[in-house]
Amino acid sequence: QVQLVESGGGLVQAGGSLRLSCAASRNIFSTNAMGWFRQAPGKQRELVATIRGSSIVYGDSVKGRFTISRDYAKNTVDLQMNSLKPEDTAVYYCNLGMFWGQGTQVTVSS
Repeated sequence: QVQLVESGGGLVQAGGSLRLSCAASRNIFSTNAMGWFRQAPGKQRELVATIRGSSIVYGDSVKGRFTISRDYAKNTVDLQMNSLKPEDTAVYYCNLGMFWGQGTQVTVSS
């Protein structure tokens, strides 16, 4: 069992930046993929970014704007979000295998 606790969501204007952070409650092996998904109202949950060892995958809609990073010593994964757009508005969820965080709201105003 592992708990994932997200922080860093909020309200920002279009073009602004936010940084999300997710902390795991126990040590996570680098071979375990850890990342972020998001879900907007009325839409399916979609991949934002995942990281496993040195391998990183980004969703097409965030490539070039978002950067995922991981601190293996602290068991955290961060998501730096730049050039935010109103369409980035969603609840962002931290993920580790079958485990999910509670979600953090990101709202981008136009």
